[in-house]
Amino acid sequence: MNLVMIAGVVITLLTAPLVLIQLRNHPRGLFILFFAEMWERFSYYGMRGLLIFYLTQHFLFDDKTAQGQYGAYTSLVYLLPLIGGLLADRFLGSRKAIAFGALLLVAGHFTMAFEGKPVVQVLTYNQASYDFQVIGRADARQVKLKVGDGAYDYGPSADGGLVVKGLPANAPLPAVLPKGSYQLTTRAETPVFKSIMFMALSLIIMGVGFLKANISSIVGQLYPERDPRRDPGFTLYYYGINLGSFWAGILCGWLGQSFGWSWGFGAAGVGMLLGYVVFMLGKPLLEGKGEPPNPVALAKPIVGPLNGEWLIYLLGLAGVPIVWLLVQHNSIVGYLLGAGSVLVLGYLIYFMVTQCTKVERERMTLALVLIAGAVVFWTLFEQAGSSLNQFAERNTDLSIGLGQQMTAAQTQSFNPGFILLFAPVFSAIWAYLGRRKWDPNPAVKFGLGLLQVGAGFFVLVWGAQFADASFKVPVVFLALAYLLHSTGELCLSPVGLSQMTKLATPAVISTIMATWFLASSWAQWLGGKVAQLTASETVAGQVLDPGKALVTYAHVFRMVGLWGIGAGVLMLIASPILKTWAHGASDTDPQQPEPTAPTLDGERQAVNPRAIRADRRA
Repeated sequence: MNLVMIAGVVITLLTAPLVLIQLRNHPRGLFILFFAEMWERFSYYGMRGLLIFYLTQHFLFDDKTAQGQYGAYTSLVYLLPLIGGLLADRFLGSRKAIAFGALLLVAGHFTMAFEGKPVVQVLTYNQASYDFQVIGRADARQVKLKVGDGAYDYGPSADGGLVVKGLPANAPLPAVLPKGSYQLTTRAETPVFKSIMFMALSLIIMGVGFLKANISSIVGQLYPERDPRRDPGFTLYYYGINLGSFWAGILCGWLGQSFGWSWGFGAAGVGMLLGYVVFMLGKPLLEGKGEPPNPVALAKPIVGPLNGEWLIYLLGLAGVPIVWLLVQHNSIVGYLLGAGSVLVLGYLIYFMVTQCTKVERERMTLALVLIAGAVVFWTLFEQAGSSLNQFAERNTDLSIGLGQQMTAAQTQSFNPGFILLFAPVFSAIWAYLGRRKWDPNPAVKFGLGLLQVGAGFFVLVWGAQFADASFKVPVVFLALAYLLHSTGELCLSPVGLSQMTKLATPAVISTIMATWFLASSWAQWLGGKVAQLTASETVAGQVLDPGKALVTYAHVFRMVGLWGIGAGVLMLIASPILKTWAHGASDTDPQQPEPTAPTLDGERQAVNPRAIRADRRA
């Protein structure tokens, strides 16, 4: 067992026993939802941690294309749960929607495991073609240019061209290829697998749309009104989410980059299948929660023999080709987000001007300010799966001692690992401050979160000064950056959705929630655009000039770090004014402070009963 897995076991043993003991004091259905969602998050983050490498190293997408595809994928993952939540609330019920979404996810993850032969990079010079040869995986991955019977190392020339090292004097091409004198193309032995990959992503997006919008709502239904176990129950549930995400980074990241993509994606599929089995076998323990609101109407034939339930399933499957088209066109996703934003914000502004009192108008304005701050935070935070993942692979020394290394994808375990360790600490801090009426107002917490996510990028800029001769930064700097991002998340995340439910006028609470989710999707899309700024020239999926890549990363990280810190400073300066706009709606009862749950990505919310039914992401 390597050091990464040993560390994973230690962190799990330090945090899990108390959680498992506490589960005995809750409805038995929570145990089922805990493990079902743990495996679902294992599958999602296991696949996500490998995706950017799969695109750039297997299909040989250039950086900008891969980061755009990644942004489109994650943006749609956050957008479709709006539709899935609506269908569950009106027709299917949460349980059936979860089961259908889980099946789509199982199909999607296992489809990702069909990788086919890797795409080959081809260099053409004077009408002759030469293939690049790839040997090894992860940090041991080597790319050489095949010329005749030999394979040769290469590097960048002074003018941005190519230098082939060790070529014999009688070689059919020169050792120095000036920029523009040659062409780089790709050759796919089995091009159909690219379409299969996009189909797999589409199935996953549709599956997440049906599942993620609904599983946490059943958690809330397990408890009677005013049951004091409800908030602790959500805390335990979110621990399962982070535990699954943590081990996804460790196991899928190791399997995918050490043994083959199909191993990593296959492990994610096995995790999702286990989640589905646990959920289906545990149906009796849910005690009838999450059933359709009108089962008689749902079972009634609508089109021939098809009833409402099967019609929704078929429409969901019919939507997969549409998603297949969208996920390949990041610009179309951007246009859809823009159109949706104009409509939603236009309606909200009209409502605020014509229907709201001064107090209501100021509360809703505060909600929109917090949403804008969240967009900035998550845009920077979500570099984790794209630019930070590639920085780990290209410009980070992943040595962890005793002659061992972690894979780049395994660095995705840093954030959930820190959440597992520090969420109880932050929860105790907020509770302590709340009892003494010192709890910072939401604008201050947002400001602190933004400051920390920006500071995390400056840690990497600082670390660039300690790069070795191969332009690789010690992994400790990447770990420190993720630590700051995680503590920033624990400042900002728990108050987000909670504040939306407190500040929104009842008549438009659903619209405000939709705006929050739309903003989350925007953050993913914008995150893809930010990641594209870090793009480097690659040959056969390997950076041509690591030194230049490090300079580019440092420049972009400095820029986005300033965005985060600047937004945080503005939020802190404005917080005294913003606090007055809440008109007491954001105040907490010092006897019952709002508990915080371990959070990760789609589960950013306070454990607040008022937010349970409104939350369509967690």
